[in-house]
Amino acid sequence: MEQPTSPTDLLPPAQIYPLGDAAVVLQLGDTISEATHRTLQALGHSLDHATFPGLREYVPAFTTLTVYYDPWVVSQRGQHDPNQVVAEWLFSLLHNLPTASASEPQPVVEIPVCYGGRYGPDLALVAEHTGLAPAEVIRLHTEPEYLVYMIGFAPGFPYLGGMPEQLSTPRKAHPRPLVPAGSVGIAGGQTGVYSLPTPGGWQLIGRTPLRLFTPEGASPSLLRAGQRLRFVAITEDTYEHLLTHEQ
Repeated sequence: MEQPTSPTDLLPPAQIYPLGDAAVVLQLGDTISEATHRTLQALGHSLDHATFPGLREYVPAFTTLTVYYDPWVVSQRGQHDPNQVVAEWLFSLLHNLPTASASEPQPVVEIPVCYGGRYGPDLALVAEHTGLAPAEVIRLHTEPEYLVYMIGFAPGFPYLGGMPEQLSTPRKAHPRPLVPAGSVGIAGGQTGVYSLPTPGGWQLIGRTPLRLFTPEGASPSLLRAGQRLRFVAITEDTYEHLLTHEQ
């Protein structure tokens, strides 16, 4: 029987460094991996239940977790530098994370996407670059379950892991001044979904009618780090129908 393992097993040594006078960054190497992601998620869960005076918020990324704090409140804990106090606390949390155990599988979020045409103007370019037929690009893009590593760039924008290497395509040499919300793009070995209308240089292969960010909602972001999703190809008629119901 496989024994439970510590979330920090086989990970690079943790480094903690200051980010100004009111934040510290914990870094676990510089390689994107699910093991690193799980550890950062577990550390974030511990922070959610922490009772550390002065803690304001934390921001997870691919290999880092940034903790923001109130230096005045933290300084009341003693004569130490607040950065040092928070760093020591984070090291303690990291090395006392509970061992990993089997958990209930979470439902996979399905993201409907209309590929190509006016909704995916760069599909043909990606097909040409990869040497694949457009239909094969779509098949490969909809095949995996993607892991949401983090939300960034714009509110609700998911950075995903799991795209097949065959689809890797460089970003555009000249970014578009405005990319429509819902656009699904490829940049290098990554794929993602534009949550808001923004400038962007990713190769656009499709668009989803779903709103990934609704500031008026109780949970503004449709996705969050740690979730898994799958893209589902839909027709233009289905896209228009779903878009009407998303308004």
